[in-house]
Amino acid sequence: MLPELTDTDRALYEWQMWVPGMGEEGQRRLKGSSVLVSRVGGLGGLVALELAAAGVGRLVLAHGGHLKMADLNRQLLQTRAHVGQVRMDSIVRRLQELNPDCEIIGIPENASADNADELVEQADIVVDAAPLFQERLALNAAAVRAEKPMVECAMHNMEASVTTFIPGRTGCLACYVPEVPSTWTRQFPVFGAVSGTAACLGAMEVIKLITGLGEPLAGEMLCMDLARMSFRRVKLPRREDCQVCGKLP
Repeated sequence: MLPELTDTDRALYEWQMWVPGMGEEGQRRLKGSSVLVSRVGGLGGLVALELAAAGVGRLVLAHGGHLKMADLNRQLLQTRAHVGQVRMDSIVRRLQELNPDCEIIGIPENASADNADELVEQADIVVDAAPLFQERLALNAAAVRAEKPMVECAMHNMEASVTTFIPGRTGCLACYVPEVPSTWTRQFPVFGAVSGTAACLGAMEVIKLITGLGEPLAGEMLCMDLARMSFRRVKLPRREDCQVCGKLP
């Protein structure tokens, strides 16, 4: 049963409830939903910010480590005063300042094969915004096992991409990246505006999945080259021989 809206909810979300097809029913769906965001840095942090602002009722956030000065060009939930401290403390505080009605569960760990299933079971929808493919592939496998949709957001340099994997309907990340690329490293070129672009689009994918508005990027990837401002949609057919999702109906 969906939660009821309060007078505060109606005042906060009045303008977005005017979107055709949204209304109070769509807002109640957002309020009753839970979303896991894996890594809440330059990409996932903006996803979480947009979802909290939109009225998602519960956010489960996974991100370990301490804040570094080099994070601040893109991690907009952080401040210079927090450098050297556990980053999750600042993330939770900033999101609660924005939306004190949103339940924020901050987990100071990165996704891994050891904890991915436990993380995924806490939410209805998964957002993958991790920089390392070890984390991405572990989260992907857990989402497939739990049969939960996963919004995949990625960026590198001036390029970004967003897609949505829905178990049983589309392929999964392992269809295209079956193992960790040997050349991938933790550090790479990044502008905050590029990661923020992918983040806002990823947040919109989540909102569409929850409310039923529009059409998600299921089976397609939106690829963006922001140096040239070029955008294209690429078909992502499901691989029947995929070791992760190939055995699903």
